[in-house]
Amino acid sequence: MDAVLPGQDLIEAGLADLHAGRETVAGLLVAIGSPRLKQLGLDLPAQLPPDPEHRLYDLLAQVDQDSAHSRYNAFIRRLVSYERAAACVKR
Repeated sequence: MDAVLPGQDLIEAGLADLHAGRETVAGLLVAIGSPRLKQLGLDLPAQLPPDPEHRLYDLLAQVDQDSAHSRYNAFIRRLVSYERAAACVKR
């Protein structure tokens, strides 16, 4: 997609991380959104990390246990924002 969408930087980083086999916040976020992102035409690897929701939370908790829940929700909101904007652009 040519348009710059909200959260596009995070999604692009996540795609690169997944294709490189790296387990990162961005990669796990893309894995969480993979069903809808595939529908939107993004090229995801065939092999995705299992249980990305829990793995993302655990990764965030390693950095700061107290803020993991709110940061998890913020990342999910960015994913949803990207998905909605990408769906609008695709129409």
